[in-house]
Amino acid sequence: MWRVARSAAATLRQSPRRFSTAIPGPCIVHKRGADILHDPWFNKDTGFPLTERDRLGLRGLLPPRVISFEHQYARFMESYRSLEKNTQGQHDNFVSLAKWRILNRLHDRNETLYYRVLIDNIKDFAPIIYTPTVGLVCQNYSGLFRRPRGMYFSAKDKGEMMSMIYNWPAQEVDMIVLTDGSRILGLGDLGVQGIGIPIGKLDMYVAAAGINPQRILPVMLDVGTNNQRLLEDRLYLGLRQPRLEGEEYLSIVDEFMEAVHARWPKAIVQFEDFQMKWAFETLERYRKRFCMFNDDIQGTAGVALAGLLGTVRAQGQPLTDFANQKIVVVGAGSAGLGVLKMALQAVSRMAGPEANPHFFLLDKDVKTVKPHVLLGLSGVGGVFNEEVLKAMRESDSTKPAIFAMSNPTANAECTAIEAFKHAGENIAFASGSPFADVNLENGKVGHVNQANNMYLFPGIGLGALLSGSRIITDGMLQAAAECLASYITDEEIQRGVLYPSIDSIRDITAEVGAAVLRTAVVEEVAEGHGEVGSRELSNMSKEETLQYVKDNMWYPVYSPLVHEK
Repeated sequence: MWRVARSAAATLRQSPRRFSTAIPGPCIVHKRGADILHDPWFNKDTGFPLTERDRLGLRGLLPPRVISFEHQYARFMESYRSLEKNTQGQHDNFVSLAKWRILNRLHDRNETLYYRVLIDNIKDFAPIIYTPTVGLVCQNYSGLFRRPRGMYFSAKDKGEMMSMIYNWPAQEVDMIVLTDGSRILGLGDLGVQGIGIPIGKLDMYVAAAGINPQRILPVMLDVGTNNQRLLEDRLYLGLRQPRLEGEEYLSIVDEFMEAVHARWPKAIVQFEDFQMKWAFETLERYRKRFCMFNDDIQGTAGVALAGLLGTVRAQGQPLTDFANQKIVVVGAGSAGLGVLKMALQAVSRMAGPEANPHFFLLDKDVKTVKPHVLLGLSGVGGVFNEEVLKAMRESDSTKPAIFAMSNPTANAECTAIEAFKHAGENIAFASGSPFADVNLENGKVGHVNQANNMYLFPGIGLGALLSGSRIITDGMLQAAAECLASYITDEEIQRGVLYPSIDSIRDITAEVGAAVLRTAVVEEVAEGHGEVGSRELSNMSKEETLQYVKDNMWYPVYSPLVHEK
């Protein structure tokens, strides 16, 4: 029989807005005094109780009044709402960066409070710490930089990475998100400023998957930049040299991957925002050697597949009809090719190898195809113009679908308003960045789905971690996509809902993580996690697997701190 110690915050996860009076287990710290106040992992600001102030050498270093966690939470939210009020009427970019700054300052000071605020207000704050504001942050990162977060490995560090990796203070790391800054969203080469992407992705890992923030690591591989504007920018913080290419480039990535595996052999590595040639090259180079995946290729493909399966259901057809869908993919980059590969795998599994799918990879002309689904992964804002959208009216589908998945918002292939106006009110619409629902002339509402990787990558990483999988297989990724697709009810599908509300992100991630874990066990790549071995995992029922995943999701509450030399 397997046993899992249930965390003190387990009941909180069922209703995250309610505060718990349960006291979690103690946390050992090796610091005292001001060093603790300057460490966001352990700092509680004015929330340290008097007994803790005495044993940690904090008495006199803080104002005498002890402020409860609930009060601290309320004070921050009051400050945030005040900021919203005071910036009304200002330019959108100014407001977005102001909101990012206030959240970032809390992140720098008190991680427990920061993640509690993020989890409880995920629908409001995900667009600030993640898509679409993260793109704006990356564009301005050198000017916004105040204190380091994560690690930087550069072309100048060749031969030193095996020792450098031990500079990271955490003894254990579960999740690493890595970028080389070469293709940040649809913004192109942003060099070292792309570190904002791993930071934002890992914030979503903590909020959605409950990965302990003390066990995450954002990483920038700085191999130079070909962005001349950055090279001439006096504030730019990265290497001022052209990007490495060929074997020189690969040798840097090789050395980093070997160093990571040497120190943390069970860590999951997520590759993010690599330009297409290196995205595919590194995925094939490492996927059979390390537990890693590429979110742009595989995560995007899974989210798209879930939406595509939903469109089949919206037409009132069985999922086996997926092979008969005419799907046009606009954009032959890493995401577009990844979607096609996963869609073809799904067709083969559902309808057999003899199936003849109707998938097309085009630049812009869709008139002759008359597709059921128009899937945009081009990174080119507005490419779905009025002419293209009106052509969707000629589709023989009962509910044609338009996916404008490119990020950030300015790079979306079309807006939600444009889609419903030109393609008709009977479409299903999804976008990578958030858009508001559209009020239609008939008094109905055109539902806007956010087809974003945040619905999948946290569950993929969590399931792989808790299974102790040696690698991340195509089967695990397919299971994640199909789990997401099945999360939506038939009633929701008929209303044009293809993806769940982000308010449910923790529940979704737990379900996806459990599906990934079960597949890892079936495919015999699971080696177990911690004290739970592969045999115990294989003996769990479906319900027990889901509970195991939920019980291992970290939740932010103040732990009593105990000093140890």
